[in-house]
Formats: sequence, structure tokens, C-alpha cells
Amino acid sequence: MTRLLAISDLHIGHRLNREALPTIGTHPDDWLIVAGDAGESAEHLRLVLAELVPRFARVIWVPGNHELWCPAGEPTRTRGQARYDELVAICREAGALSPEDPYPDWPGDPGTVIVPMFLLYDYGFRPPGVPLEGAVDWARATGVLCGDERLLPFTPWPSREAWCHARVAATEARLAALPAGTRTVLVNHWPLRYDLARPPRVPRFSLWCGTPLTEDWGLRFHARVVVSCHIHLRTTLFRHGVRYEEVSLGYPRDWRQARGIDWYLREILPGTGRDADRYIPARDPYR
Repeated sequence: MTRLLAISDLHIGHRLNREALPTIGTHPDDWLIVAGDAGESAEHLRLVLAELVPRFARVIWVPGNHELWCPAGEPTRTRGQARYDELVAICREAGALSPEDPYPDWPGDPGTVIVPMFLLYDYGFRPPGVPLEGAVDWARATGVLCGDERLLPFTPWPSREAWCHARVAATEARLAALPAGTRTVLVNHWPLRYDLARPPRVPRFSLWCGTPLTEDWGLRFHARVVVSCHIHLRTTLFRHGVRYEEVSLGYPRDWRQARGIDWYLREILPGTGRDADRYIPARDPYR
């Protein structure tokens, strides 16, 4: 039986993560979603895909913020849109799918498509009383500041918000054009809902975690499952009857190396087996 598995935030810039990557088992019948933050550079993505593509029947990648990072002292690296284009080209060379490819049909259930997305964030995940122009200062007041503010260029867009809104509009149009009755598996590095984007220890990090424009996409686009990550908080939660899976591996402090990375491959579809015992869905207060 073919399974759809997912993992994210491999962060192979960290030695322990990089050394663990080759220990992932071979899954010739299964598909794998790599939901962003494979590492901090295009070179890291190449290394990850070189390890994973031969081990799975199909690999589907979406970008995270770390792959788009470009320190100011490295002017020869691609930046902004050009970096994203470079990452997409790396996927095509390696034989992996990206958000720029046609949405693949899931072989386990006709009428279901896997939808890899690149949507970014627009600082909209904040309380109503916090204005956009004061949002970063609001987060910084509690010691929270995302590295994107100095490491994630947005050229040629005028702002990260503008880039986000362009990505959302283009993706929304593609989703709206799907045949009637199509079920989806929505995959994005950043959470699609505000209530899933507030890490308990650093709730104001939500600023860098998504956009309210996607709040209803799980229902609106008939999602069987929504896959996201970014906050390094592995959970299985339900909202309005839709299953939301956070699939991060994370930094070395976030996972137990003795278990191996295979233990952290989350089963997305069909959604039974060992993961059904390991991740108990929370009661849905929004149903």
C-alpha cells in the first residue's frame, strides 16, 4: 500500500541533523513531502534531495524561510525571487516536484490531488489592536525577532507582504480552477490558520507564521489534510473537521537522535497505522 509521508525542518546546517539524514530508510512504494527548511542554502537542498529522491517513489518539496536566507555578506548568492527560482530548478534537476509543477493525483484515492504551496507571510497573524507598522516592535518587546528580518530578501517585490499576497493570489486561482469535487492535501511551510501559528513559549512569533488570507482554505478547498510546519511543534489537530498536521523535525534539541529520522516521518495518507497510535487528535472545539 502506498503511503504519503511528510517531514520538514531537517535543518541539515546542524551537524547532528546532517549526519542523521543518510540513515533514513528506503521506502520504494511511498511518497514523501519535504515541507521546507531542508537547510539554509541551495546547496543544502541539493544534498537533501540527493539523499531522499532515490529512497521514495516520489518527493514533493515546498520552500521554507531558511532556504530563502541570504546573509548580506554573500552578494554572489541569489536573492528573493531569484533564489526561489533557483530552488525550483534544483528540484526539477533532482526529479522532485515543487509548487511550480502541476498538482499530482494521489494514486491511493482518485479525485485527490497533492497541492504544494509557497505562500510566505504578511504579518497578519497579530491581535486586532496591533497595527501593521508597529507589529515587529510589538513582537520585539517580548524578545521575539525572526531572523528573516535581516536574512530573507524579497527583491524584486516591494515587501514580504507584497510577495506573500502575489503568491496567495496565484495559488488561490489554481485551486479555484480544480474540477468540482476535487479533494486536496494542502502543503505549505507556514501554517494556514492563526490559531495554529502561536508557539506557546513565543506566541508573538506568529507574525512570521502565515497570513489570514488562508484561514478558511482547509474547508474552502476540500482538504483531506493540511500539512504545515515552521514552529517545530509536532501536532495532529482538527479544525472544522479538517485534519491539520505539523510535521517538523527541527533543530537537534527538538528531536531524539536515538530514534532516528524515520520515526519522525508522519503518515498523512491513508492516515492509519503506527501514526494513528502515536498522534492522538485533539478534540475539535471549532466543529
